[in-house]
Amino acid sequence: MARIEGIRIHNFRALRDVTLGRVWSQQKPEPLTPMTAVIGKNGSGKSTLFDAFGFLADCLRTGVEEAFDARGRGGFGRVKSQGSEGPIAFEVYYKEEGNARPITYELSIDRDASGRPYVVRERLRQRRKGQKHGWPFSFLILNEGKGVAWRGETEGQQIEEGQLDLLHLMETVKHTQDKEESRETEVVELDDKRKLGIATLGSLKQHPRVSAFRRFIEGWYLSYFNPDAARSLPLAGPQKHLNVHGDNLGNVVQFMEREYPKQFRAILERIAAKIPGITRIDTERTPDGRLLLRFNDRGFQDPFYAQQMSDGTLKIFAYLLLLEDPTPPPFLCVEEPENGLYHKLLETLAKELREHATGRKSGSQVFVTTHQPYFVDALSPAEVWILEKAADGFAVIRRASDDATVDNMVKEGLPLGGLWYSDYLDAR
Repeated sequence: MARIEGIRIHNFRALRDVTLGRVWSQQKPEPLTPMTAVIGKNGSGKSTLFDAFGFLADCLRTGVEEAFDARGRGGFGRVKSQGSEGPIAFEVYYKEEGNARPITYELSIDRDASGRPYVVRERLRQRRKGQKHGWPFSFLILNEGKGVAWRGETEGQQIEEGQLDLLHLMETVKHTQDKEESRETEVVELDDKRKLGIATLGSLKQHPRVSAFRRFIEGWYLSYFNPDAARSLPLAGPQKHLNVHGDNLGNVVQFMEREYPKQFRAILERIAAKIPGITRIDTERTPDGRLLLRFNDRGFQDPFYAQQMSDGTLKIFAYLLLLEDPTPPPFLCVEEPENGLYHKLLETLAKELREHATGRKSGSQVFVTTHQPYFVDALSPAEVWILEKAADGFAVIRRASDDATVDNMVKEGLPLGGLWYSDYLDAR
């Protein structure tokens, strides 16, 4: 399954210039681990970092102008870092699978003359087969909606930066169209500069690498789980995946019971064993075809329905059910999963998330923001990043394993969360 090795963010609120892991422009750092947690004080930028992933996904789904207004972001002026110059920019460095050549996606967004946000630049690049040094080959280059793309999996003749004028590109492609290496080259001109090029080209079979990246982002799951939404009784009808708010929990249960009846019973048993006080979880079908979850609480003869369960119980059930998804999302992002959970459940949840990320070939890459030391206790220094606010008000980030003292103390058996609670992870 595809994995993000690193991401760089420019001019996105408090994230004026933040890099996590390895990106094409910074090859020395180690890649992101399958399980990544970001910690920091209130106001350090954890929610902003979480929202940066959501913003990228929204740009693909609806376009950049709509993404700036979605989820209470307040428009371009409130998202761009105050006093910063240049566009809002992202660099995503990822692999489709373990041995695949990394692909870099670069996106820049700014305002046009009318003050509306638009896509300034998009680029996808990858090293050629057998290439270990030098510049990766750009198989998609778009400047203000105009550029070139290469169909198929074969790299063609590289277009240089100075050739990105559309007329020059058309002449270049026409001049070389009889050459083997340029037969798959095509000039691209989008009719809407507020939509991502990967959204358009990624829907075409002749652009498999662009399509793969589009599917990767479309598959991201960012959890905005709401226990009250999960208590609702949706209309009957199976649904394959849990949505971001969790209000289709009953539909997902219905799908899993229909598609994987034996496995689903085993899944409910495994989940019940991990929730304190719950002895059994089963289902009851209503006359109109809906499926109700029933929780047998220790000490009570009659079961309780999901609508009667606590926020914490519903939340841990939803997370564990998400991890049991037979076709999990490639990237799973959860903000502060500790909210509403008993503190002794946090280490269990952290271990479940890590086992999901590392123990299965098809498991999700997991990204979590948290301010709970009990959750961090289950993690290693390489999996934890510390986000802090610098003197200028913008965020800076570092990996816990970069501190040799912290790394050695964890190797000696001290829990990382305890070290954080004792201020060993604070900047010195």
